[in-house]
Amino acid sequence: MKTTILLLLLSLSSLSLRTAWGADEGSRLSLVEVTRAVLAHNPSIEEARQKWEAAKKRIVRETAWDDLKVSANTVTARFVNIAPNAFTDQSLSVEQAIPISGKNRSRARIAAAEAVAAFEQMRRQQLDTLAQARASYFRLADVYAQLELNRRNYESVAQIAKINRAGYEAGRQSVADVLKSETEATKLLESERDLEGSLTETQSQLNVLMNRDAFAALGMPDTLTMSQLPYALDALRTTTLANRPEVQSAKANLEAEKAKLQLAHRAWIPDPAIGLHGERYNDTGQALSQIGVGLSFSVPWGNQRKYSAGVSEAKATLVAAEAALERVEKEAIGRLRIALQAVETAHHHVEFCRDRLVPAAHQVFQATQFAYESGKAPFADWIAAQQRERDLEAEALEHLAHHQIALAELEAVVGADLNVFPAAETTADNK
Repeated sequence: MKTTILLLLLSLSSLSLRTAWGADEGSRLSLVEVTRAVLAHNPSIEEARQKWEAAKKRIVRETAWDDLKVSANTVTARFVNIAPNAFTDQSLSVEQAIPISGKNRSRARIAAAEAVAAFEQMRRQQLDTLAQARASYFRLADVYAQLELNRRNYESVAQIAKINRAGYEAGRQSVADVLKSETEATKLLESERDLEGSLTETQSQLNVLMNRDAFAALGMPDTLTMSQLPYALDALRTTTLANRPEVQSAKANLEAEKAKLQLAHRAWIPDPAIGLHGERYNDTGQALSQIGVGLSFSVPWGNQRKYSAGVSEAKATLVAAEAALERVEKEAIGRLRIALQAVETAHHHVEFCRDRLVPAAHQVFQATQFAYESGKAPFADWIAAQQRERDLEAEALEHLAHHQIALAELEAVVGADLNVFPAAETTADNK
């Protein structure tokens, strides 16, 4: 019965491993490929890009003069007797407003500042999406590494279980040792099933971010290595304040509010409209009887309360925009500190686990194995030492993935390429 169970475990393991590794065996997936695919095809980035393009067109619209006004009149019926050429029968007028106040230029400056804000919103979408894609890529690499580690451990435990079964049948091994080794092999198979679920979830997330079908096959990611951050704290503070989209957007909003205050002041200045009028009398053979020139403009000075309120409103919103910029800059430095701490913590975990805990656990395992083989330690101690070493190796892999993810999130916080990952051209770099 036990031999049958062991054979079943081995067959299930073979099938499971084929399922895990056979999706797109032999092909590779690099981080550069993922980055380019996300930048080129992600719908969220494209949506933000088109909003920015629309915002740029509004600058031209706001700069333009008001449309030319044309009006024409003709008399269709007259029910009184009048002398010839006493009244006009047809008239035509053309009128153009002249923006001497510069209101159109102020509106154009507002539109330009709002276009900058739209550009920064596109950059924020780009940075966040790239961070998500890179995090998914690193998780995918971690899952594959965990699967490989789990496979090696399963093969080792399955071999021990086979040896224990043979020893038990020969009367040299207890049934408890056999059951423990077979149970441990079964637990590793269950762990593999959980890892396969994580693999499917991560692959789906990465496909969606690259605007591909969720079921599309992906190649094997590159093996994880620990990247280094080539920036000092002072340089990162400066880079964050100069590149973080929220800071730049707040600066653009401040410029827009300054232009709105200027527009509120210019609202006191009327824009004249110059008109050209042509008339034709009722009993003349000429196509045009007389030409007149007219001038018209609004009179804002009689509505002081209205325009003074507009200036006061613009001043208040300008002060609010200045406070918002100060708040956003402080928040940016706060987020930078948190992101840096996450990188440093993950870096510490990687080095501590990889350089101290895993080697120590390996020494304990070797010592326990020697003691077990010499009959000085029970099999339970040996299997526990192996499990401890396996858990620490898996933990070291997770810390390495978390370190890379923390670096990706740091770039999103700073808002600039920190030369941590392989370079890929972005939309922002082209503009």
